[in-house]
Amino acid sequence: MKQVRNNNIPISGPMIKEKAQEFASKLHINFSGSNGWLEGFKKRNDIAFKNICGESNSVDNNECSEWIKNLPVLLHDYTPDDVFNADEAGLFYKCLPDKTFTFKGQPCHGGKLSKDRVTVLVCANMSGNEKLPLLLIGKSKSPRCFKGIKTLPVNYQNNKKAWMTSDLFVDWLKKVNADMRAQK
Repeated sequence: MKQVRNNNIPISGPMIKEKAQEFASKLHINFSGSNGWLEGFKKRNDIAFKNICGESNSVDNNECSEWIKNLPVLLHDYTPDDVFNADEAGLFYKCLPDKTFTFKGQPCHGGKLSKDRVTVLVCANMSGNEKLPLLLIGKSKSPRCFKGIKTLPVNYQNNKKAWMTSDLFVDWLKKVNADMRAQK
């Protein structure tokens, strides 16, 4: 653990249990690596689970209260099948965990986090019975992994930073609107 943490690599519970299983196997010891064993190991070795990075700020409560107050009026004429919510998320597919096990009293530093990402837009209706195809935004115009692929289960767009832009969102929204008009 000291060697790994000295290199600022995060350590999770399953990683500790797997390494213990590996040592037990090499020593020809019958070992289960249960959650109870992990808790005991953490206590015996003065190990704590900590955040590597800080948390982001929360949303302004006044804005939330205003939306909560006005939303029922806006939704009055619509059924739950006709109310959709969309949200985007950055998927940092090479990023290490932001929490780690480390020794109590020791500083907890992380290494440089990978910024390789794609953005995913998800959208579903309020009743949950209709989920629109994902919009995946990557950096490459034609990724090598898509070579030879005729159709994808997602809609794919690209830009230099793999971020959602107002142009991409408007294009997506126009397509969704056209699809809904076709369904009446």
